Amino acid sequence: MMKIAIIDYGLGNLRSVFRGIEKAGACPVITHDPEEIQSADGIILPGVGAFSEGMGRLSPIRQCLLSVAGEVPLLGICLGMQMLMDESEEHGNHQGLSLIPGNVRKFQPEPEMKVPHMGWNTIHHAMPDDPLLFGIPDESYFYFVHSYYVSCPAAYRLCETGYIVPYASAVKRGLIYGVQFHPEKSGDVGLLLLKNFIGIC
Repeated sequence: MMKIAIIDYGLGNLRSVFRGIEKAGACPVITHDPEEIQSADGIILPGVGAFSEGMGRLSPIRQCLLSVAGEVPLLGICLGMQMLMDESEEHGNHQGLSLIPGNVRKFQPEPEMKVPHMGWNTIHHAMPDDPLLFGIPDESYFYFVHSYYVSCPAAYRLCETGYIVPYASAVKRGLIYGVQFHPEKSGDVGLLLLKNFIGIC
């Protein structure tokens, strides 16, 4: 059974991600131990909260993550996806992990479009043949909660979503993936995405 390390750095809905991975058929381990992370078949970087706090809390295992990223599949979820980018403008400019080229920007509110973007929205496949999207129809609904979005070159856009502006709702660079939505809260289609990630590992 595949061992999936769920990174515990003090932010994120770890238990729901744990249950999602368990239900998807792998063995999840919540950990911040570098040795356990390095021995895993796949890694999930979850996260809920502010970018700068997330990067600060991630600091003790940053080098470990950078060393294994690309060697084994990595999936960033929500804030975890945003931290894969070069930088964020949340509460000032802050450097990310720079694993995928891109920036994190704030939604500018418009009439009848509230910030944060919260609830169900569709994804449009920009790389429809990618194994992470196997069996997931274009325009499927996933669950989102976020006030900041990722802007990145088209070459790294796995999926796109429209809310106030079109933005990258999923990204990819080699074996490094990120999703802005919460697959662990997105019902059957979210479970299928997690199964697909396990299949990549």
